[in-house]
Amino acid sequence: MSNATFDLYVDNAEDYRWRLVHDNGNIIADSGEGYASKQKARQGIESVKDNAPGADVVEAE
Repeated sequence: MSNATFDLYVDNAEDYRWRLVHDNGNIIADSGEGYASKQKARQGIESVKDNAPGADVVEAE
C-alpha cells in the first residue's frame, strides 16, 4: 500500500498549489493551477479526495 501525501506549497507567483506525491518521491498529480488562498487549495485537495476514488479510466481513441 502506498503512503502518498498531498504537498501544499506556495509557488514563485505566490499562489498556493498542491501536488500528490508517492512515497517514492514521484509526483502522481498536481493542482494544474495556482490558488489565491490556502483555503481554496485545500478545497481543491478535498475535491480530488471526494470525487476521484472510483473514477473510471477513459481511453482516447
